[in-house]
Amino acid sequence: MTSSPSQRGSGPPAPRAPAGALGRLGEWCGRHYAVVIVVWLVALGGLHAAQSTVGGTYSDDFSLSGTQSYEGLDVLNAHAPGAGGLSAQVVLHDAKAPLTTVRDQIGRTVASLQHLPHVLAAVNPLAPSPQNPSSSASPTQFPTPVSADGRTAYITVRFDTNPASLEQAYLSGVDKAVAPLRSAGVQVEYGGSLGELARPQPADLTSEAIGFAVAIVVLLIGFGSVIAATIPLITALLSVIVGLSCLSLLANAFTFASVSPTLATMIGLGVGIDYALFLLTRHRQQIMDGMDPAVSAGRAVATSGRAVLVSGCTVIVALAGLYVSRIGFIGKLGAAAAITVVTAVLGSLTLVPALLGLTGRRIDRYRVRTPVAERSAGPPGAEPGAWHRYARRVHDRPWWFLAAGVAVAVVLAIPLLSIRLGHIDDGADPTSFTDRRAYDLIAKGFGPGANAPLTIVIDQSRVPSADHAALASKLRKSLAGVPGAASVGPLQPAGDGKVLIATVIPAGVPQAADTTRLVNHLKDSVVPQGVAGTAARGYVTGTTAAQVDFLDIISSRLPLIIAVVVGLACVIILAVFRGVLIAVKAAVLNLLSIAASYGVVVAVFQWGWGGPALGVSEKVPIESYVPMMMFAIVFGLSMDYEVFLLARVREAWLRTNDSRGSVTHGLEITALVITCAALIMVSVFAAFVLSNNIVVKMVGLGLAVSVLIDATVVRLLLVPAVLTLLGRHAWWTPRWLDRVLPHLDTEGGPAPSPRRPGGCAPPPQ
Repeated sequence: MTSSPSQRGSGPPAPRAPAGALGRLGEWCGRHYAVVIVVWLVALGGLHAAQSTVGGTYSDDFSLSGTQSYEGLDVLNAHAPGAGGLSAQVVLHDAKAPLTTVRDQIGRTVASLQHLPHVLAAVNPLAPSPQNPSSSASPTQFPTPVSADGRTAYITVRFDTNPASLEQAYLSGVDKAVAPLRSAGVQVEYGGSLGELARPQPADLTSEAIGFAVAIVVLLIGFGSVIAATIPLITALLSVIVGLSCLSLLANAFTFASVSPTLATMIGLGVGIDYALFLLTRHRQQIMDGMDPAVSAGRAVATSGRAVLVSGCTVIVALAGLYVSRIGFIGKLGAAAAITVVTAVLGSLTLVPALLGLTGRRIDRYRVRTPVAERSAGPPGAEPGAWHRYARRVHDRPWWFLAAGVAVAVVLAIPLLSIRLGHIDDGADPTSFTDRRAYDLIAKGFGPGANAPLTIVIDQSRVPSADHAALASKLRKSLAGVPGAASVGPLQPAGDGKVLIATVIPAGVPQAADTTRLVNHLKDSVVPQGVAGTAARGYVTGTTAAQVDFLDIISSRLPLIIAVVVGLACVIILAVFRGVLIAVKAAVLNLLSIAASYGVVVAVFQWGWGGPALGVSEKVPIESYVPMMMFAIVFGLSMDYEVFLLARVREAWLRTNDSRGSVTHGLEITALVITCAALIMVSVFAAFVLSNNIVVKMVGLGLAVSVLIDATVVRLLLVPAVLTLLGRHAWWTPRWLDRVLPHLDTEGGPAPSPRRPGGCAPPPQ
């Protein structure tokens, strides 16, 4: 790409912007840039003010109706409210003396906790109980909540709601309740969901700043123009802020997960910069060719803007596919990301042409090197550029490039064969988190499985009273010697006596595969055998059981989500580019790219290759919903580059009817833009690896790797090689299918000509 300002005025007279709504919108924004910019700034200020006033909060409070853990909790709440609800621990540790020396302070703390809003019960670990005359353990608190050396204990607090969903101000009441213990020199930590509430708020500004800094460097080096480098960043930032404000207002009416704004920021910045860059490169080339700035802005929106619109719709469709999971928590994560994609598209189609109209021909006034834009062909007689030479190599040796790309992707995907989905427990969090310190204290004082207690709930309300004793005896025999359990507590009646409760302590940590197998064994075999032949119903509940239920649901519905997202994306590609093999190729290569990125995530987090360098202290399973999220996001984002590249290839194909030459031309003029856009998106995603949240780290790394693979291995190796080998057959569509599909045009060109025999459209005459 060696076009420069010295070429302005050369070539044919600048054409007017093509007819159509997008062309008229782009030119109007370019001519009335002041109005558009003011409208965006007013919207930004108004939405931000509304967010500050009535904006909602984010929490991870969600339920899985129809699962054993959910139904078991309902039974507890109905028959034994004091043992029901959602529990959390206040963990106590005194390194100098047994906790019996602060018995009075513990009593005052428990009394204060019991009077807090949303608290159903708080159990004093030192109060006498039938299980242990020197300490207390409710039926759901086995083993006793005091360690063998008496220096560690935990107060179990039961809430009528998930404490993680409460306001941060709620912690001040908890801190006040435990103040007597802290004054006495006792270490007090909050475990479970109460500890999640006490986590420091994520500081993503550092990640965003790093991503922006790298983007500036990439744009300056890639295109040479200072003003041109800042326009994509400005529009992406304003679009994301507007989108996040809208998300905050929606959070006032709907429950969005705490990771939602981070995910929306990642996606919004990535696509916002990409979309603006696609329009900007075509506009700058048109300015170099002598076109009027406002007309050029309209033409860029009418051509590349169509590709942006199609790409944005594809991303949104892929994210909407998450609702196929029928889990509100997952679907709303996709909806949160889709909001910033919508604002990114709106910003690209309105704010970008307005800024282009504002800068006019001064867009390349400030430069760090000779500005370049879209074309790679230099003046007549000049040597071909690097991308032209590379495109010719792919053209001449497609089989070599295809084999190289497939080999790289397959090698990277190998770890995927050993993927283990699960839930990352608190033991992998930074030690600066109170829930991590509580986790360590419990593991040291009571064993690793004490962080993952399982509650067996038996509803015997339909069993005659005379048969209760026989039922309890049968259940005790069934629960005896369960493999994978460190201990099984006594089976005892609770509440109104219509339920029996026992606590099972796993031998391993919450995230261990053995713990997952234990939960499923209890649900599928042990408990059903214990109640067989009676009217009783048995459930396995508790936080760990709920996580296993969630994992089972995700695993069973992931194939359906993949099928729906791939199918919808294929329909869009087919409708836009009118080629069956084009759509099949897009699906297959994107699946290969996603498999490779999954493999990298497994190697880093599950195998531990480089995990400590990323701040992950131990090997962890892949968070159950991360592959599902990654698939929808990556499949959608990969269509950005797919549409951008294929649009240029098809444009040349319709003009020349030279299938192989069209691939070379499309790769030549888009390679620099795709490479720079990918580097920017990779830097934006990779910067979130600095987050303290391991799930955010996992998503950030996975998205960064997937974009890198997609923009290099797939877009620069596999796609041009496959298109070259397919030739004109890539654009074949049966006549019956062509009549059924809607006609969508990504580049605003003329309507397709009547089709030749075999279904290939001829070039316009």
